[in-house]
Amino acid sequence: MNSEYISTWTTLPLNKVAKIKGGKRLPKGEKLVFENTGYPYIRVVNFTDEGSVSLDEIRYITKGVFDKIKNYTIDSSDLYISIAGTIGKSGIVPEELSGANLTENACKLVFQDNVFNKFVYYFTQTDYFSEQAGLNTKVTAMPKLALSRLGTIQLSFPELKEQKRIVKTLDQAFADIDKARAKAEKNLQNARELFDSYLHQSFRDISNTSEMKSLKDVSLDFGRGKSKHRPRNDESLYGGDYPFVQTGEVRNSEHLITTYSKTYNEKGLAQSKLWPKGTICITIAANIAETGILDFEACFPDSVIGVVVNPEITTIEYVEFLLQSFKKILQAKGKGSAQDNINMGTFENMRFPFPSIDEQSEIVLTMSDLMQSVQKLEFVYQKKLLVLEELKKSLLQKAFSGELTDKE
Repeated sequence: MNSEYISTWTTLPLNKVAKIKGGKRLPKGEKLVFENTGYPYIRVVNFTDEGSVSLDEIRYITKGVFDKIKNYTIDSSDLYISIAGTIGKSGIVPEELSGANLTENACKLVFQDNVFNKFVYYFTQTDYFSEQAGLNTKVTAMPKLALSRLGTIQLSFPELKEQKRIVKTLDQAFADIDKARAKAEKNLQNARELFDSYLHQSFRDISNTSEMKSLKDVSLDFGRGKSKHRPRNDESLYGGDYPFVQTGEVRNSEHLITTYSKTYNEKGLAQSKLWPKGTICITIAANIAETGILDFEACFPDSVIGVVVNPEITTIEYVEFLLQSFKKILQAKGKGSAQDNINMGTFENMRFPFPSIDEQSEIVLTMSDLMQSVQKLEFVYQKKLLVLEELKKSLLQKAFSGELTDKE
């Protein structure tokens, strides 16, 4: 954070430029309410990554509770920082939440007249602040930022007028970056929607001319995975040579399942089933109707259906694209329970279009080419998003190294 430009800046610990005060835990036995009839109680879950407070999930306390903790309110212009759980989230308290109570997992900073609150907000977004606050340290227990440690973090700042000029420069630059980010994210979404739309249309077009069959009709093996042992997380089942694929790994596979985080040993295998490479996996609980193709032999739980296709009737690639096209329909069938899920009966009753092998191959070739084109676009847009994020970091570094200072 040092630079020739900040030699005239003042450097003080945060507790010398601001009053730092933690929030307050609810009195024992008291609960938050949903109705907007009391006093807002701001929790860390309400803090956004963009430096604002989301009003959608605000909870409230009664006047009786408020009277017990009224000395822990926040005011507009205060800077809040989360200090437990997801720590380091910060922002300026909005006018409409002035007078609200603050969770014990956050604190507020009330600044002296010579320090601009938003200047310090931007400071809390720097790598320097994160390092000094210990936010980059890996911990096994629930992380917490002690107020004493927060107070010792050194802040370098110019005169108030210059602080405001730097903030104005950052505001404009970040607004432009956010516009570029929104455009890139929209283009990324459009690319994905283009593929989904073409995929859905392709299989809808052939539904009127193709023989309709169930997945079982086109499979050599079709059924749920096995995990008979209870409890399922018994450590004695794990740590061997047999990959154990879970629903999240199917969801994140991007068509081909190439990774896994757990393995079964011989005991685990004995109460499960080893499926061959090339098996199509379909999730039927939590992450509904996500699909992926095994790139190795593996076991999986009964929250996943396995399909080993009959090569005389269909291909692995065709069935996987087919299931993707019907994903929204399948997901809709699983809505309504405490945990969304579908079952074997869903697939036993559904019929899907299966044209000739040659026509299936043409569809797969077309969809594969389109998918590759979309993936190239996604790579470009993802790279642009990373560049924009790096630009933000670079601007913050320059700001607090004095390189955005008016040198005239």
